[in-house]
Amino acid sequence: MKDVAKLAAYLVATIVVGALVAPILFWSAQSLLEHGVFQSLARYDFETFFHRALLVAAVILLWPFLRVSNVRRMADLDLAPNSCWSRDLFTGAAISAVPLLLCGALLISFHVYLVRHSVAWSGFGKVLVASLTVPFIEETFFRGIVLGVLMRTGRKYIAIFFVSAIFAVVHFLKAPERTSEIVTWTSGFSSIAHAFDGMGNPMRLASALATLFLIGWILADARVLTHSLWLSIGLHAGWIFGSGAFSRLARQQTLAFPWVGKNMLVGIIPLGVAALTWVLMRIWLKYDRPSQV
Repeated sequence: MKDVAKLAAYLVATIVVGALVAPILFWSAQSLLEHGVFQSLARYDFETFFHRALLVAAVILLWPFLRVSNVRRMADLDLAPNSCWSRDLFTGAAISAVPLLLCGALLISFHVYLVRHSVAWSGFGKVLVASLTVPFIEETFFRGIVLGVLMRTGRKYIAIFFVSAIFAVVHFLKAPERTSEIVTWTSGFSSIAHAFDGMGNPMRLASALATLFLIGWILADARVLTHSLWLSIGLHAGWIFGSGAFSRLARQQTLAFPWVGKNMLVGIIPLGVAALTWVLMRIWLKYDRPSQV
């Protein structure tokens, strides 16, 4: 339980430090804008800087956390070198992206979505960059470090449950844009409070959290079965690319909530597609590495 207490302290410290650093980042950006430097920063609101501040805080506090948790090497987190890393990476991306895109095509045929008349192809670059960077960062943190530390308690499924719940909540709790018009030293903590605004709709809350929780569980299962992050990185990348690419190609025509939410990763149908990906992953691992399934 000592590792759990240390992890909880690390997460709380990350939130507090991130909330305190966010105003400094925002004011620094405003100062640069006043001097005519990095004008592109003008399109980012305070909440964007708050999210970046949390990432900065998590990175800064990570090394002390690993030191006090006696994590010195990959084996301490139940991770091992993976000679099949490229196969895991590309297979994971395929079995998550393809079912999602096929589901999107089916929704277009039922007129839930319509193909856009004009497509901003430049947006695909952002989707590709996100697909290549976000999975490495989030899988290293959630499935690599957080899950690795929790699994040292010897309770595998409880560890998977908690890391999946944390993953779902972190992705769901986001403050609305332009919430903090006047930025003060307490604006970061206000953003945390506003992040709970989305909980007013129980149906939206349940459908969004359920899909995110299942995705988190699938990613954790892939990591535990392979003792590696490459398969989970591939799966994560496929979901980001599939959802992002589809959003650039099509727009929602008919409100189909709770079946489909604001994107292809929210709702009952995406929940079923994620479950299909889980089945495909398990079948593939059964034949590729039968001793691990």
